[in-house]
Amino acid sequence: MAVPTNDVPTTDQLPVAVIGAGPIGLAAAAHLIERGIEPLVLEAGPSAGTAVRNWSHVRLFSTWGEVIDPAAEKLLAPTGWVRPDASAYPTGGNWADQYLQPLADALGDKVRFDAQVTGVARAGRDRIVDSGRDEQPFTVHITTADGAEERIAARAVIDASGTWSVPSPIGADGLPALGEKAATDRISYRVPDLTDPFVRARYAGKRTAVVGSGASAFTALAYLADLARAEDGTHAVWILRRGIGASTYGGGEADQLPARGALGLRAKAAVEAGHASAATGFRTEAIERDTDGRLVLVAEDGRRLDPVDEIIALTGFRPDLAFLTEVRLGLDERLQAPTALAPLIDPNVHSCGTVYPHGVNELSHPEQGVYLVGMKSYGRAPTFLAMTGYEQVRSIAAAIAGDQDAAERVELTLPETGVCGGAGLFDEPENAEQSGGCCAAPTTLQIGIGVPATASGGC
Repeated sequence: MAVPTNDVPTTDQLPVAVIGAGPIGLAAAAHLIERGIEPLVLEAGPSAGTAVRNWSHVRLFSTWGEVIDPAAEKLLAPTGWVRPDASAYPTGGNWADQYLQPLADALGDKVRFDAQVTGVARAGRDRIVDSGRDEQPFTVHITTADGAEERIAARAVIDASGTWSVPSPIGADGLPALGEKAATDRISYRVPDLTDPFVRARYAGKRTAVVGSGASAFTALAYLADLARAEDGTHAVWILRRGIGASTYGGGEADQLPARGALGLRAKAAVEAGHASAATGFRTEAIERDTDGRLVLVAEDGRRLDPVDEIIALTGFRPDLAFLTEVRLGLDERLQAPTALAPLIDPNVHSCGTVYPHGVNELSHPEQGVYLVGMKSYGRAPTFLAMTGYEQVRSIAAAIAGDQDAAERVELTLPETGVCGGAGLFDEPENAEQSGGCCAAPTTLQIGIGVPATASGGC
């Protein structure tokens, strides 16, 4: 229930504001309800899983059994919801239609759509003021679809808004490459849906640069390879800052998420079949147009690639922190992730798929009662799994309810990628062969205690 900020009885009677009606935000609401706490989910889009629907054509590498939150399932059970086959792999569209939207429907008026959060602050206190700060509720400013503005009072804020809205640019220095903004008509920052005839025509018979080295890049390469088999002249140029080595294609058969391993192997097959070629050790500095209007990628070392017709930039995402400027966050200076979480996920140290279980202690900030969860909690780090987010919000809901013991005792086993290596080194082509070995077997532990002693190599 939204409570006007000028009519607040006591802070603990206010709802917890949850930003985002994606998988982690809706799970947070379910866990809060399980604890007897009122949530209010604020979703910028018109339906549940708006961001997920933007990649509805992409199949997850996690099964249904790994992407359904236990508390959410309990909430859905009385509605007659039928649980999908736990061993099947949903697409983004399946996930949104068969799980996220029914969950939002079950939550009813606890979810508000078309409610864009534009600011979060303490009532009557800007970022500077110390006096009485912790006793004040939060005010969450929103803009509705018709342009109206509102302020909502909340006892705590769980930001599960993700990172989808802020894709990283192509430039190797983290800024847009020279000419990148002028070439946006030829650049996509998402995996294209080649089942859409209009989108398919954009890439069929064309030469396309795919920039990136993660699962999204693997997916794009696999899709373009399938298109190349059907449409002559279709070719992908894979742009990598590092060389190609044993770890380039992920964990392969060693990955405990088989679909993720298979995705890397499909990308490898695309290269070996000649449907994709690789430009390695390539740090993009500029994008230029030739006399025919095609795009030429230029590296920092002066190398120039042959012209391409299109670019698919899949270089990761970043958190949008603009609406959180008036709350006091403790963020790592590199990852923009919570300070205590950053060492567990820092790709300068490791690139393991396994991140040891973590919760309220690692996700707390100097500003009490505000939490970044899900993809947003990872800042710029990759390899986030839904299971991790579900465990995060379970812990936070317990902490908000005052059950600190439950918040800190969590058992969660996460799958390995089968590979590990310092991603900071991966930018150097000569270090591409580093892989394997440093990720210990999945381990259960108490949240907030730290990395288990059985781990090795910093992973």
